[in-house]
Amino acid sequence: MDRIWAPWRLEYVENADAPHGCFLCEFPSEGRDADRYILSRTAHAFVILNAFPYSNGHVMVAPFAHTSDLEALPDEAVLDVWRLVKRAVRALGKAYSPDGFNIGVNMGRVAGAGLQDHVHVHVVPRWNGDTNFMAVLADTRVLPASLRATYERLEEYMHGG
Repeated sequence: MDRIWAPWRLEYVENADAPHGCFLCEFPSEGRDADRYILSRTAHAFVILNAFPYSNGHVMVAPFAHTSDLEALPDEAVLDVWRLVKRAVRALGKAYSPDGFNIGVNMGRVAGAGLQDHVHVHVVPRWNGDTNFMAVLADTRVLPASLRATYERLEEYMHGG
């Protein structure tokens, strides 16, 4: 039997059911953007790497406002979120040359929201053939780069590179 080692997943598995605060509120307030994989900020929103990505480069764009209700966001925050989505798509395009993107907002548990209390947008780069037998047969994804390597690759492009 072949094994794929993913030791960074242990923290997620061990703490999946533990009560947590909102990391989308906590991380930006810590002032440790590089440690927390925050790639870019505006006045009302920020871009962060997804710690449990579907593919390399999977980012989330979130408003600073803690709300699960998209309609509760001020227009300025909505505009900043979508400006950052646009910036992330451009940066991912330059850094990884994907063939396409999945961009989406999951609102509510039935819609697949793993984080229900803080609205956010997923930006997932996709490549032709990126769904291989691992995802289909083993419910496993193989990611060739670490979060740190992904952060370093994207950071330059998020700021106009």
